[in-house]
Amino acid sequence: MESPTLIQRLKIPFKQKCEEPEYQPVHTECIGTNSNDEIRRPVLVLPDDDSFPDEKDFSWLQYSVFVLLGISMLWAWNMFLSAAPYFQFRFAENRAILARFQSAIISISCTTNLSCTIILTQLQSKANYPRRIKIGLAIFFVIFSLLSISTKYFLGVSTEGYFAFTLITVFFTSIGTGLCQNGTFAFATSIGRPEYIQAIVTGQGIAGVLPSLAQIVSVLAIPDPDESATAFEKARIIAKGSSSAALSYFITATFISIVTFVTSIPLIRKHSQIPSYNLMDSSRNSQETQKTKRQVVSMRVLYKKLGWLAASIFLCLATSMFFPVFTARIVSVVPEDKAPLILHNTVFIPLGFLCWNMGDLAGRLTTLSPIRKWRIKQRSLFFFVCLRFVFIPLYFLCNLGGHGAKINSDIFYLIIVSFGFGFTNGILSSLCLMNAGKYVDLEEREATGGFMVMNLLAGLTVGSLLSFAVSDVGT
Repeated sequence: MESPTLIQRLKIPFKQKCEEPEYQPVHTECIGTNSNDEIRRPVLVLPDDDSFPDEKDFSWLQYSVFVLLGISMLWAWNMFLSAAPYFQFRFAENRAILARFQSAIISISCTTNLSCTIILTQLQSKANYPRRIKIGLAIFFVIFSLLSISTKYFLGVSTEGYFAFTLITVFFTSIGTGLCQNGTFAFATSIGRPEYIQAIVTGQGIAGVLPSLAQIVSVLAIPDPDESATAFEKARIIAKGSSSAALSYFITATFISIVTFVTSIPLIRKHSQIPSYNLMDSSRNSQETQKTKRQVVSMRVLYKKLGWLAASIFLCLATSMFFPVFTARIVSVVPEDKAPLILHNTVFIPLGFLCWNMGDLAGRLTTLSPIRKWRIKQRSLFFFVCLRFVFIPLYFLCNLGGHGAKINSDIFYLIIVSFGFGFTNGILSSLCLMNAGKYVDLEEREATGGFMVMNLLAGLTVGSLLSFAVSDVGT
């Protein structure tokens, strides 16, 4: 065997150094001849928790702000519905308007709200959700102030003129509602806490209860007219009670808009941290995903993932839109000349709205129980929503327009029909919204919030248009 040359001898120290491993194996017993069985995977070391905001923390303070936002966005809607006795007084001289003003208000509101939401949903990439919330609350403040003034001034305006004014206010409040709903649901969904979605829908339920309650209390606060009073004097006293009730919750709505705007400022400031955090959490190593521009999520992608939930929320709200038309027509089975004040039409009609909204609120609050118990499959929710159609024929068993009831009982109407219909709406619509975020990716959450609201409003719009089919019932 030949001895190594000088050059070969000089290479030996360097060769041995290169063959030494540059790292210490964690498991030395795993080293063997079959090196293909061992795959060295990169380990992602995350920074400390303080580096990024913890989106999983629950805050009752934030929960309360979301409740206020829910109240604000649906106060106008329920206010127009509960003010039916007041609008009946203002439109009494025109039978055509009197018979259809409720359906007209609902249709204008839902159509405008849906159109606004569709436009906002398409503007995802550079969406400024805090600004949408602020603009929506500002619109509420202006419109509610004008409505408050209208109850005391300009009473000599013609029926047609006041009807046009009412529809204009409905149009602008619907735009405000669309802005507020889109911004609020997008923000709440991006946080990833179903409790905050539940807070919004609970606030919406409260917004349904308070206007009806204010209407009832205001009318009951007016003393009964003397038996010797003429029919004109009695009508004037009743009209005064309706106007006072309308003024009370128009002013209350203005106050709520101001309070919500002030208390939501800290929440709005925090909103700017959420998108950047979510993007960094999903891909820390990508420079492009850390840009402030949001990823645009197509509706087709969301419909594939949330098809059954979208159909459920659509049908649930479309079915519910028949209740305002029926509720404004149904009166007590006790004749008004023999009935106590609480069964008079000016109180009984708001009482019907109150029972429906109390049921709706109870259904929403039911979902406050541990969230894990409410993980219902999408198809199961759709099945339960379809069962709600049974409530619509039940309204025809009540005293529509004072023409007599098939079931001669106010309890049947208020508890079984109104409360039950509202309860199923509250619990099923809440579950649809709360479960939506569980079926999408993290970066799709904001778009999911607006997507579900869009389907919700589509259901409201279709239901309101279909309600014209029963607008003449009981007249």
